[in-house]
Amino acid sequence: MGAIIPVFIPHVGCPHDCVFCNQKKIAGTLTAPDGADVKRIIEDALGYSGERPQIAFYGGSFTAVPRELMCEYLDAAKPFVDSGLAESLRLSTRPDSIDAERLEILRTSGVRTIELGTQSMCDDVLASSGRGHSSSDTRRAAALIKEYGFELILQMMTHLPGSDEAKDIETAREICRLRPDGVRIYPTVVIRDTALERLWRNGSYTPATPEQAAALGATLLDIFEESGIPVIRFGLNPTDDLSGGEALAGAYHPALGEMAQSARYLARAKKLIDSCEERGKALEISVCPKRVSVMSGQKKSNRKALCEAYGFDTVTVRGDAEIADGEMNLRFINK
Repeated sequence: MGAIIPVFIPHVGCPHDCVFCNQKKIAGTLTAPDGADVKRIIEDALGYSGERPQIAFYGGSFTAVPRELMCEYLDAAKPFVDSGLAESLRLSTRPDSIDAERLEILRTSGVRTIELGTQSMCDDVLASSGRGHSSSDTRRAAALIKEYGFELILQMMTHLPGSDEAKDIETAREICRLRPDGVRIYPTVVIRDTALERLWRNGSYTPATPEQAAALGATLLDIFEESGIPVIRFGLNPTDDLSGGEALAGAYHPALGEMAQSARYLARAKKLIDSCEERGKALEISVCPKRVSVMSGQKKSNRKALCEAYGFDTVTVRGDAEIADGEMNLRFINK
């Protein structure tokens, strides 16, 4: 994904209050812009991009806002696409706020990419989370978006109320069947002033830790990779509000995506080690240079875990430019 100019419209158009949601805290902004604000935001950001950016409306259910306001936003952004200063528009919205009439407006307004807040493909989880739509709404909307020729991105959440690892894995597999062009994965975070905070405080909901979310994330990343679907984000974007205490519990960590990749690499290393009949006292793992820190783990956690699991004296990780991304070679050393 190339350069993005984000325009946040917090909670505008959302017909439901999901248990996990406080969009003002997530987006880091308290007020929704008008058309003039959108124009100014884009103009201010254009000078900082070395390539033609995509203008992205994030934070609210874009196609659920009042029609007049939605068109005001589009009219403010479309001239930047028409002039060639921006590449296209993208937006995020709800599955039950997609229909042919809306898509026709979007198609003539410079929109190329639509992100759908799927969250789960299990109807009981959607109900427990107060989403107000069903999995069938997602299937219908995804098919219609692809029929109209838009790029489709689906967003899923893990560890929602009423969900478990099996349901989250099934959601990932169902999403793969919809053949999106990309996926975002957001493990649940307990944010201040949400219904989920109350469920957490009264003991009705137990959030996942960042480590638990990363471990499940490793499995999900494998599922999407096997289906050829890129994961363009894992975990909430850090903001000053969330890092400053508004994220009360759950899977909030500024390096959550790298943690998931590290868990993935650890699992691969263990699988390779288990396949070897003979081992040495020490282990050297070679990966492509940009994955050395991922294989090592935060604070060398993967290296320590392998020493503990297999009794190695030492585990070292080195970069090798001849090794493809995602691959690794092992060398056992007898000292």
